Amino acid sequence: MASAPPGPGARPLLQFLRLVGQLKRVPRTGWVYRNVKNPESVSDHMYRMAVMAMITKDNHLNKDRCVRLALVHDMAECIVGDIAPADNIPKEEKHRREEEAMKQITQLLPEDLRKELYELWEEYETQSSAEARFVKQLDQCEMILQASEYEDLENRPGWLQEFYDSTAGKFSHPEIVQLVSELETERNANVDESANKPL
Repeated sequence: MASAPPGPGARPLLQFLRLVGQLKRVPRTGWVYRNVKNPESVSDHMYRMAVMAMITKDNHLNKDRCVRLALVHDMAECIVGDIAPADNIPKEEKHRREEEAMKQITQLLPEDLRKELYELWEEYETQSSAEARFVKQLDQCEMILQASEYEDLENRPGWLQEFYDSTAGKFSHPEIVQLVSELETERNANVDESANKPL
């Protein structure tokens, strides 16, 4: 069967997909700095966030928009890498770099998609909608869920406490508050059990 010749838009689209594919190979910096074995990629993190957005029961939120925001919010990291607080890069500079990267990435897309992806990223950055604020909380929630999994995998209860501390007071959405509460109950039980084990 003969294949159709590529259209004029196929090459930039392929470039876009290759660029975004880099996210599979960009490790999350926070875990790298803590010497986590086999740290997740940015892509791994965004995938579970998108699933978390997909299963929300909050009918006041546009679920489809939440999934899209989750998939776009760290997209710039395929060019700039995962800039963590420990890197001591000012917020304004981080934003500038990511803004440039998003312009570069979306330039490869047709105009309607370029506008959509860039505006989604901007909406998340400025926290200008209920959906963006919800997804920001998902971002933090997914991070501490991952921290808990690393503590379990490496059998080091309480090891990644700083990640929990960094999210203190940041959760307000009832679903996320409930999830975090359950996670903390489980985690605290593991930490207590470990502390009470005879040496």
